[in-house]
Amino acid sequence: MFDALQEKLEKTFKSLRVQGVLTEQVVDESLREVRLALLEADVNYKVVKDLLDRVRIRALGEEVKQSLTSSQEVVRIVRDELVDLLGGTEVALTFSREYPTVFLIVGLQGSGKTTTAGKLARWLAERKRRPMLVSTDVYRPAAREQLAIIAKAIEVPCFPGDDISSPLELALAARKDAADRGHDILIVDTAGRLHIDEQLMQEVSDLRTRLRPSEVLLVADAMIGQDAVRSAQEFHERLGTSGVILTKLDGDARGGAALSIHAVTGQPIKFIGVGEKYDALEVFYPDRIVSRILGMGDVLSLIEKAEQKLDRDKALEVHRKLQSDSFSLQDFRDQLREMKKIGSVEEMIGMLPKLGIFKDAAKARVDEKEFVYMEAIINSMTPRERRNHEIINGKRRRRIARGSGTSVQQVNQLLKQYVQTSRMMKTMSKSFFGKQLSKIKLPAGVAGQT
Repeated sequence: MFDALQEKLEKTFKSLRVQGVLTEQVVDESLREVRLALLEADVNYKVVKDLLDRVRIRALGEEVKQSLTSSQEVVRIVRDELVDLLGGTEVALTFSREYPTVFLIVGLQGSGKTTTAGKLARWLAERKRRPMLVSTDVYRPAAREQLAIIAKAIEVPCFPGDDISSPLELALAARKDAADRGHDILIVDTAGRLHIDEQLMQEVSDLRTRLRPSEVLLVADAMIGQDAVRSAQEFHERLGTSGVILTKLDGDARGGAALSIHAVTGQPIKFIGVGEKYDALEVFYPDRIVSRILGMGDVLSLIEKAEQKLDRDKALEVHRKLQSDSFSLQDFRDQLREMKKIGSVEEMIGMLPKLGIFKDAAKARVDEKEFVYMEAIINSMTPRERRNHEIINGKRRRRIARGSGTSVQQVNQLLKQYVQTSRMMKTMSKSFFGKQLSKIKLPAGVAGQT
């Protein structure tokens, strides 16, 4: 996400850093490039103007002029202003004292509303909540069946209400059923339209009045850019939405909707959808998103994801082996398996800072099928070879290649990646970054691929 914007801003700030003296002309030229980058990213024009006016005032202030690293100060100012533009800090969900808490999911048809309702239910279930789902879309063919299928996949109950045809009656019956069965949250997936109309708004308004939801969450498709912003504004004016869930952000290289929606509507972005899988829903952290945009990475999110998915005891054992130079090919294979739990390699690479040992990571393009070959190669080795890779000579490499259905070149590449991974992870463990990761241990295979 944000690839196009990140690349343009990176070039602008790189040229800014080579300037000896930060004059008004240099600042204006740099901000002109930033303006073009933001407008090309489909950010709202007024939002861009207001943002850069604030940056310019601060960049030409005494604080920057007296700084020994004035160019870095400008980058810091841009970062701070972008964070403020996105809301400053994350905004948590609001839960009701009434039982159950009701979350009303609204949005246009095609925005990913039903899938997002399922993702949110799974996210809540993983945090020890007991959500129930219900669809009040009685118009779109198989809409309720779609939600029921999603609910089954994520192992969350879905209220059927097969004999109820009124959206309001469906929601009220589901709320009663949720309370009777001890579910503390009811997620109501409402009907959508291809465009905003009076019938849609009236129906959702009636649901809002009778259900008294703690949250009215608008699901908006990030890939439609400013159209998503305009629909968010209209939904909020008509219904009083409490937050936004931006979907398909992983496919949006520009980022105009994400950077505009809070400033235009005043509503916080609470979650972002970053993939098709049901666990591809993330809390929206403005500071972390801005760090990604500016190429500073998002290590905190990577650590949190690893903490949720990885076995802590196994991770600590790997850390000890790295420190004692006993990290074997067997451990390397186990880490490849663990890494699959976190997500794709490219997704993880996107969270690494574009500096130091990771500066070329963004250019990496990894074929996930390679992991299948890598595991097959290690499986074709003898236990002794896995413990000591130095004994694997040319004859052994040919035998391993035949046994795994790969080539000698692929075996050579695997051994090279294994050695690089061991060295890199040991180096990382001695740095501040490594000490943070050592608490949960980033899978070694990631470093090997980068």
